[in-house]
Amino acid sequence: MYSSAAAAIKGPPGQSLKPGALGTALGAFGVAGIMGIVAVVLHGLGQQSPYVGPGYSGWAQAAADSPAAAARWFLGDMTEPLFYKSDLAALGLLAGAWLARWVGRRQGRVGRRESLGPWILASASLSLLLSNVAFGWLLDDGWQPTFVPFVCVAPAVVILYGAGWQTCLTGAVLGAATVTPLALIFIPILANPLGLPPVVANVLAMSGGSILSFLVARRLPWLVLREREPDLGAERNLPASGFNQSLLGDALWAAQRVIRDFTETHFIAKGFASVGMISGAVVAYVLNPGLPSYGSGLLPHILFAQALTSAIGVVLWRGWYLDGGWAATYASVVSVAPAAVLATGGSFFGVVGGAILGAVLAPPLARVFSAKLPADFHPVIGNTAAMAVSTAVAVPLLGLLPA
Repeated sequence: MYSSAAAAIKGPPGQSLKPGALGTALGAFGVAGIMGIVAVVLHGLGQQSPYVGPGYSGWAQAAADSPAAAARWFLGDMTEPLFYKSDLAALGLLAGAWLARWVGRRQGRVGRRESLGPWILASASLSLLLSNVAFGWLLDDGWQPTFVPFVCVAPAVVILYGAGWQTCLTGAVLGAATVTPLALIFIPILANPLGLPPVVANVLAMSGGSILSFLVARRLPWLVLREREPDLGAERNLPASGFNQSLLGDALWAAQRVIRDFTETHFIAKGFASVGMISGAVVAYVLNPGLPSYGSGLLPHILFAQALTSAIGVVLWRGWYLDGGWAATYASVVSVAPAAVLATGGSFFGVVGGAILGAVLAPPLARVFSAKLPADFHPVIGNTAAMAVSTAVAVPLLGLLPA
């Protein structure tokens, strides 16, 4: 989501940075193929699982009464945007993000995103904590969308207004005060009556809550909008084998882009963070398939669908990456693709159809919705609105196909 704020940044003058079609396809679908193999192996391992530790069933109710379960729920919220809901996946995400920052600093590649990283994480985590404290008592009735502020308002406020405790605290409070209540309202009055997945209400709440928050932020005298600066960690600064220098270079770029899409929603978009999070989710599934992905047992299907939808999107919309541009190819990774898997019970049409429809619909909708936003409205508004619309269209269409 952060990269969209830098979508108009151009590369060095006179240097074309558009990836070639063949190399892009090889790299993107190569990652999807590897994830498919991982999914098959993971499914087999799940059949032999010892079922160590607690499962998902009863977790919400326990979190309302037990500090240990509440702490696990808080961590699980960090990866619920990917439909994983696992404390081990969250620990992998945090470890990977730290490693990515350490490597970047060692290599002298610390851009604006990296410099803001600790503040982004602090604001997002505090907003998540406030959401859990304010609405955790509702967990007695079962699952609640306590996770929603973690990936929208708080980090976006830090990106737009810069580092510092005033910005950090303001973003955290605005996110918890707007996004979670809207999600709690939208699920029973919108998603449930229309038979839509809860993710539609959740991402719509993220979009609406972000609009409300940025309107309030305009009137807060301690927030000063920062000028957008070139990000040294942007797409154009990949290793020397980058765009159009070779088939291998294009393939490496595409592979990295697909992997990064798994943590784009966290405003991180780093390979180490994505690999750490996925690894944690995999370990959690092997230990107990009844924990990740709401105890559905469909984590392998979700992982493959997410990699496939990102790969298709990167190939389809590669032209938008020209000269340091950006495309919201991650949008389906956290909405249409996993929602379709759960809605169809992991059927072929759910996995593949959801991946295709998500890749076709979500990125261009995000681009259209974000194009007219004012400078003090982060593109997370358009991206999450696109997730809501594309999911609301794709999942019912897939429901018309045979199981």
